[in-house]
Amino acid sequence: MSRKVTDKAVANQPTRHLRTIIIGSGFAGLGLAIRLTQQGREDFLVLERGSDVGGTWRDNTYPGAACDVPSHLYSYSFALNPDWSRSFSRQGEIQAYIQGVADKYNVRDKHLFDCDVTGARWNAETAQWEVTTSKGDFTADTVVSAVGALCEPNLPDIKGINSFEGEIFHSARWNHDSDLAGKRVAVIGTGASAIQIVPAIAGSVAHLDVYQRTAPWLLPRLDRPYLLPERLAFKHIPGIQRLSRAAIYAARETQVVGLAKFPPLMRGFEALAKAKLAMEIRDPELRKKVTPNFRIGCKRMLISNEYYPALDRDNVDVVTDGIAEIRANSIVTKDGTEREVDAIVVATGFHVTDSPAYETIYGRDGRSLTEVFDDIGQQGYKGSAIANFPNMFFLLGPNVGLGHTSMVYMIESQINYVADALATVERQGLRTVEVRRSAQDAYNSALQKKLTKSVWSTGGCASWYLDKHGNNTTLWPDFTFEFRRITRKFDVAAYDTTTAADAAARPDLKVVTA
Repeated sequence: MSRKVTDKAVANQPTRHLRTIIIGSGFAGLGLAIRLTQQGREDFLVLERGSDVGGTWRDNTYPGAACDVPSHLYSYSFALNPDWSRSFSRQGEIQAYIQGVADKYNVRDKHLFDCDVTGARWNAETAQWEVTTSKGDFTADTVVSAVGALCEPNLPDIKGINSFEGEIFHSARWNHDSDLAGKRVAVIGTGASAIQIVPAIAGSVAHLDVYQRTAPWLLPRLDRPYLLPERLAFKHIPGIQRLSRAAIYAARETQVVGLAKFPPLMRGFEALAKAKLAMEIRDPELRKKVTPNFRIGCKRMLISNEYYPALDRDNVDVVTDGIAEIRANSIVTKDGTEREVDAIVVATGFHVTDSPAYETIYGRDGRSLTEVFDDIGQQGYKGSAIANFPNMFFLLGPNVGLGHTSMVYMIESQINYVADALATVERQGLRTVEVRRSAQDAYNSALQKKLTKSVWSTGGCASWYLDKHGNNTTLWPDFTFEFRRITRKFDVAAYDTTTAADAAARPDLKVVTA
């Protein structure tokens, strides 16, 4: 069937109405779908642009892809996995876990896969969201955005990049049909993906140039396979796995003191990182190149035992001069040096504070989320609601990110909040709920005040944690159990609400009833 016929068929489909639409099925969207099912809510649908659940773990299949959070902590609390093979899991194992959870809780039939959401617009007359997708149009009483922060690849704006005649692809869109063995390869970027890719390919390529703008701090990766007796204990001895998980959580949470409350305490981590660097890089000149010039923790702390040794290989060069342009078969740096290259791997991260998805969501006053953020900065209320967007909730919204522990903990906290919000709406017969701007402003004022004391504000670096206004709109500046506390229940008092009775008494609301 041709695309034209398919598009026509989609256009002729009737608009489908649902109580709740969830956009995205990574850890967040899938977790909420499971919670709604457990609550007996059936009138919802998950719209997922990919062909399966998994989100970033479905998409990031580059060589060496793995998690930097211990396995037992990187899972749902309600679906622990006693069969992790290692203390730090790799991409394929995490994706298999997510798929297994979707199957176990029987929520795949609540998904519409290969469905690209192209727009969501609030209709004040009907008090509903109008959602357009590649598979037809929908309306919903409530929309929950579970679009993760690490889903839209950030491509660098480099002169001539489109003129390159060799193979070029982003790390999150790895071309597995491409054989890099024996080729001259360039990796642009030195973030979390790059430090896994470089060691994975350095031994097989003819030559590797690593283009570094900012050197990252690296800590040891305490990774090992689990022994059979350990795995048997996790599986058959009640409480052992939860005890291990709790111990890992507590140990990780101690980092918050240095990261968010008293940055001088990070000097211990910095000393460890410097010792690691001294031991693993033999060449003094190279060591100088890859030594960061900011306090550890200011940018994301990375873990690897293989990255520095890979940089020390004879066939690997670290290039710190900025890229001036890309030509048909080479990269030219700002000092005029031209380096021939057969393939380029772009490992420049993602659109975190400027996601293209923001351009497609239009709120109560007709402005897009992008326009609202341009005006006030990327901010929300408890990372879960944004003024001007009624009946819309966000999982992994502003200031929910972490630099030290598992995002799944934060996701489950938000799922508690959003699920209770939906229950409150139903119980109280609410037609609309919208967080008050005054509540949002007060929340963000307190949040930014906390951030001024953190290493992210005092550590002397620029990072993707900051939006264009210079505010850290990405990270949570406190203990994660404090976030769990404030999201345990939906605080409807912070929201403006209406009921069907309110609407009937006010003709100016132009209510349309079913």
